[in-house]
Amino acid sequence: MMTLQLANKKVLVIGDRDGVPGQAIEACLANTGAEVIFSSTECFV
Repeated sequence: MMTLQLANKKVLVIGDRDGVPGQAIEACLANTGAEVIFSSTECFV
């Protein structure tokens, strides 16, 4: 299994209104050391 190292990385988060919202993805990244520079939840209809 390969692990992804996110420390000191800049991350763009785009969530889905009917799936996983951006805030939930951002919360998952909270303790990884990644810097979330943009987070949004969009509607893809």
